This record gives sequence, structure tokens and C-alpha cells, in this order.
Amino acid sequence: MTKEVEEAKESYKRWLQGFNSRDRDAMVAELHFPHLRLSGSNQIQVWDTAANINANFDEQTQKLKEEGWVRTDSNLINAIQKGSDKVHLTMIQSRIHSDGSEYNRFQTLWIFIRENERWGVKFRSSFLVNATENTNFGTLS
Repeated sequence: MTKEVEEAKESYKRWLQGFNSRDRDAMVAELHFPHLRLSGSNQIQVWDTAANINANFDEQTQKLKEEGWVRTDSNLINAIQKGSDKVHLTMIQSRIHSDGSEYNRFQTLWIFIRENERWGVKFRSSFLVNATENTNFGTLS
């Protein structure tokens, strides 16, 4: 594994730890802005700043709780492309209930870049459609 891939994976793991503990600062620390996501319903979501992501954080947390979510696990993390300042990671993620059962498994692609000497995710694309779809974002015209 190259240093670039290791650093991208470490950034992802820090983000996931923040997501699972619902630590918005830890999550945002692993993003680059503007941040883009192609949703499971093929909608481009754009967050220009950390404030945009944070605006609906509590709403997202509530929706996750309503669907019985307690954590997200990554079952597979593979680098499929890499360069000196960009790494593409593909993952299979699972949403988990409190009894440990998996209730939603989906594929996702994350593009990490090194910007200002810091690795972070710039773009995500997933096949997830549920609690996180209705978050605060702008759309590309």
C-alpha cells in the first residue's frame, strides 16, 4: 500500500469514527470544500462550507435514530486509483441496528485529495437512499 492510499484510508477512518460518534467537528475535519456528493437518487449535492454541512446535522442524527441506526461499518475499503494528490476509494458500507443486525448495505466511492498538505474527501458517490438524503445542500445548475 502506498503512502497516499494509507493517508486517504486513515482520513476515511477518522471521518467514520466521527460519523458513528456523531461528532460533527471530526467529520468536517476530514472534508474539503466545496464538498460534493452524488446521492443514491442521482442528485448532486454541494456543500460550499462546513456551515452548510452542519446546518442539518441534528436533523440527520434524528433521522438515523428513527431508522434504528447505531453505527455504520465498512466491510471493504479498496483503492481503485491513486496519484500523488488524489486517491479513489471504493467501499461497501453497512448500516447497523442496536442488535448488531445489518439493515442497509450499499456501495460507495469516495475521492480523496491532498490540499494544503492535508488529505480529505472532496467527492462521494453512493447508492444509499434513506435518512441522509434530505440534508442541507445546494444543487448544480
